[in-house]
Amino acid sequence: MTNLVTNVAESVEQRPDSPAIVFDDTELSYEQFWTRAGQFAQALANHGIGADDRVAIYLPNLPQFVTAFQGTLRAGGIVVPMNPQYKAREISHLLSDSGAKAVVTLSANVPAVAEVVDETDVEQVISVGDEVEDATDFEAFLAEDTLEIVDRADDDIAVQPYTSGTTGTPKGVLLTHDNLAWTAKANSELIGGIDPDDKLIGTLPLFHIYGMSVVMNGALFNGAAYYPVPEWDATEVMTMIESAGITVMFGVPAMFNDMINHPEAEAFDLSSLRFVNSGGSSLPMEVLERFEELFGPTLYEGYGLTETSPTTHANGPDARRKGSIGKPFDGMDAKIVDDDFEPVSRVEEGPIDESVGSKTQRGGGGEAAEAVDLTEITGELVVSGPNVMAGYYGLPEANEEAFTEADGQTWFHTGDIGYWDEDGFFYVVDREKHMIVTGGYNVYPREVEELLFEHEDIADAAVVGVSDERRGETVQALVVPTPDAEATPEEIKEYCLENMAAYKHPREVEFVEELPRTTTGKVQKFKIRGENE
Repeated sequence: MTNLVTNVAESVEQRPDSPAIVFDDTELSYEQFWTRAGQFAQALANHGIGADDRVAIYLPNLPQFVTAFQGTLRAGGIVVPMNPQYKAREISHLLSDSGAKAVVTLSANVPAVAEVVDETDVEQVISVGDEVEDATDFEAFLAEDTLEIVDRADDDIAVQPYTSGTTGTPKGVLLTHDNLAWTAKANSELIGGIDPDDKLIGTLPLFHIYGMSVVMNGALFNGAAYYPVPEWDATEVMTMIESAGITVMFGVPAMFNDMINHPEAEAFDLSSLRFVNSGGSSLPMEVLERFEELFGPTLYEGYGLTETSPTTHANGPDARRKGSIGKPFDGMDAKIVDDDFEPVSRVEEGPIDESVGSKTQRGGGGEAAEAVDLTEITGELVVSGPNVMAGYYGLPEANEEAFTEADGQTWFHTGDIGYWDEDGFFYVVDREKHMIVTGGYNVYPREVEELLFEHEDIADAAVVGVSDERRGETVQALVVPTPDAEATPEEIKEYCLENMAAYKHPREVEFVEELPRTTTGKVQKFKIRGENE
């Protein structure tokens, strides 16, 4: 393989007239889509943008995202996906750090790009939607000719998504052509292969590695049809599944929770679905069981990270255990280690309930074991394999912390705490970092806290995740106001909404006199969470 898109080129050759992208009432065949991707690639080349140059795609799930993504790779460039909900302050770092030379965005988001463009290397702003100043219309940007695929090596970088760390500063993740091709193939094999007649619904955002790598690439690599969904709406999605006969759906727990709680859930016929997968955050057992009871298809759970392209573990038709993240993909290694990087002993069988012990599931159930102390069986999940990133962009110290060389392999530290059983199933019980996972999105408290500290009426602040039935977790801010503060909690929430993506903003803001701190000044977030239980 020389370039990730050669996989798509094979689908074009085999099924030129079959639908590649179906959006609203528009259907693009593989040949039509491939021509447009080639025209985009040629347009980049005409503007001097080629091998190793970054192109930021700042769009929701639209056909233009797919075209720009595949066209950028076809030109030998590197895709920098950006959340379309981001505001100017959030894209500023991504554009300047990546050195992106072009941005493809909605016309409504052009002002946000224009606000920060002088601080970046961006030379071309391409807009989708209305014609606006400071940007070239997407259709007008396309060249008349098409560019042939530019050769790339397997270990060349294809995509540079950004993920935050404990500092809240987003880090560029370097994913190679081989990383992404391997992941798409592994996920396809998990579900028994994606058939050219399959229809994959794109409910997961394309800026996120899950939707991009598993769903979009999974469909296009196998000649299947991809149905992008720009914005989640349970009614619209269930209607589409029923009317279009969607066969494969990947989603996050919040989506499945919305589906089972839809007031007319029982009226929808979703029997066309042959495979359904949940990832992004832990799937509540009651959601899984109710989904299967209502709609019929088995709901499988998996696990992954941006740094692993993303999937490392999954349950599938051949190996499933409720409550687990599944087994590692074939070709991957994973283990649970202690602070000395020694493997933690496996439990006989999971899942483990801390209060009553192991709930044996063989043979339909069994007697609960004696109480188990999770601290005795848990450690950090580390992984090694062909889908693990090349590293963080320009951050040697972060790379040193992220990887450990042991037993002749390079192991990536996921930062997640879990355990494993003797049957090879893995279980995640907590996150080592303070990250909040809300509706499948990662929110790092430090980023929200830094924004709060910029408000003139806030003297001190701490952000934590609190339990939420729909999203799994939601964001709560505890704020110590200044003596002369005038802002209300509602105004603080609005301030956050204006300056960051909606899913990051605190849905709960509570004014307090002081925050619990250690003698060294660190906020004791475990006490805050305890007060909210």
